[in-house]
Amino acid sequence: MDNTLLYQLLERIGNLLRAEQRLVGNELGLQEVHLQVLFYLSHCNRYSNTPLGVSDYLNATKGTISQSLKVLEKKGYIVKEADANDRRVVHLILTTQGQKLLKQVVPPSLFAHAVKELSDEQVKSLTTQLSLLLSRLQKANRARSFGVCHTCRFFLREEDGFRCGLTQEALSHDDSFRICREHE
Repeated sequence: MDNTLLYQLLERIGNLLRAEQRLVGNELGLQEVHLQVLFYLSHCNRYSNTPLGVSDYLNATKGTISQSLKVLEKKGYIVKEADANDRRVVHLILTTQGQKLLKQVVPPSLFAHAVKELSDEQVKSLTTQLSLLLSRLQKANRARSFGVCHTCRFFLREEDGFRCGLTQEALSHDDSFRICREHE
């Protein structure tokens, strides 16, 4: 089967969404990568909210991410906090201002309007199929899956809550629905 049309459709959708993201970013004095960093930080867990986690997720250089973090911190969208157990590790925390900004721009209005035209069943089907495609692309590229915690092989359900089998740390309900760079 020729996959050219599928690729063209996905590529065009990506271009349209990135174009809108660039436009919104320009209006706010931000670049597209800045919005991508904020979006990631709003969805990742405490193991993944580090500069390295951001760099891995966006598949961007450390330099690009470092400069982006400086801009976002200067504008008051993120703060940096040293890890309580390992002072060498820096956690990136989305501020209230950063959260408010994301609520205004995510999802992009172009996307939100288009999705409103689809039925719940169509949205569910697209989500399932695109999730499968993403998983296959990540495996083919040997990339980290950055999946949601409760779908990970390390995720443990216990009588009193949840636990990460990798770190042995307790997880909150909120943690279990966040992106983790250690996901397998």
